[in-house]
Amino acid sequence: MPSISIVVPVYRAERSLNELYQRLVAVAEGEDLDFEILFVEDCGGDGSWDLIQELANSDARVRGLRMSRNFGQHSVLLCGIRAAENDVVVTLDDDLQNPPEDIPKLLAKLNEGYDVVYGTPEGGQHGFYRNIASRITKLALQNAMGVENAGKTSAFRVFRTELRNAFSDYRNPSVNMDVLLSWGTTRFSAVTVRHEPRQEGSSGYTLYKLIAHAANMMTGFSTMPLQIASVMGFVFALFGGMVLAWVVGRFLLEGSPVQGFPFLASIIAIFSGVQLFSIGIIGEYLARAHFRMMERPPFVIGEQVGGPKD
Repeated sequence: MPSISIVVPVYRAERSLNELYQRLVAVAEGEDLDFEILFVEDCGGDGSWDLIQELANSDARVRGLRMSRNFGQHSVLLCGIRAAENDVVVTLDDDLQNPPEDIPKLLAKLNEGYDVVYGTPEGGQHGFYRNIASRITKLALQNAMGVENAGKTSAFRVFRTELRNAFSDYRNPSVNMDVLLSWGTTRFSAVTVRHEPRQEGSSGYTLYKLIAHAANMMTGFSTMPLQIASVMGFVFALFGGMVLAWVVGRFLLEGSPVQGFPFLASIIAIFSGVQLFSIGIIGEYLARAHFRMMERPPFVIGEQVGGPKD
């Protein structure tokens, strides 16, 4: 079995972190793995960092990284992945919904010749709105990644560390790890894993954050919105041509123009709306190009503890 680096993004996980650590160690030692655990704390404001420091001071296999401010889950993951030192990276959430006991199952699938393996939950425990937002996001992922298993992505994944070379120079505040991994390989796979109910606290993903994440995914890594705008422009241009042909035909056949201000106003409103929608999409892409030119870093490390990099 390869040596593994377990990367855990941590956000307000004080109550679950100690159990997660114990279960990770039990699994890794039970499989006789050479491993390290990287807890990357995203300034959640609770006692998570103090607990990480205690774990790192008591176990040399544990390292802790703390962001200088809150950057978001995918930026935190990128930080931990760049700090990983072993052959394979394992990522999972801090809420115990991804059972560490399924890590050997993912590693076994990886050894069949794949570069990335996802642990797809057998039964989602999320609410209606989160499931809808997740489907929208995965549709955008399918377009951006161009791989068959894009619809099976999850936060529970294993992949070969060498894939990070494909995005080693990536500097952008908009980060999506699944898309970045697709820059280095097309050998993706997935296995079904358990999805346990959250034991402590609640998800940090509100409906607004889910919508914002889906929008960021679509405009940051996919051309799908531009394609939608192009199709809408063509459809409404065709509709406008049909309306014009009907108006001219009625005038030529009956000698009377189409009467009514509401009819004219509705046509203008339709076309104006499509134009503003298309301009807004183009503006999103221009804004992202602007932020990329600023070279704003995706994360900044504030503190480190444990391991050779301390």
